[in-house]
Amino acid sequence: MKRIIDWFLQSHRWQHLIFGTLIGLGSNGWYIAAYIGVCVGGALEFKDWQWGGKPDWVDFLLTACGVILGYIIRVLFLKLIALWN
Repeated sequence: MKRIIDWFLQSHRWQHLIFGTLIGLGSNGWYIAAYIGVCVGGALEFKDWQWGGKPDWVDFLLTACGVILGYIIRVLFLKLIALWN
């Protein structure tokens, strides 16, 4: 478990997942969530490359997975609200 936590804390991977989730929560449709997630993840990796680093595909994928997770949470929450009404 310690290795997984260390891996997750490396290279700010947890931030990619958290902020991707926030993007997904704020998206109005799946296509917007996917588009913004890919654009933001790509922009972050482009920034890393411009500053002399190498693009990290794991960070890009964590951003995209966070967006998917956030959008799923949003849809489930809205369905739950609709059931209560």
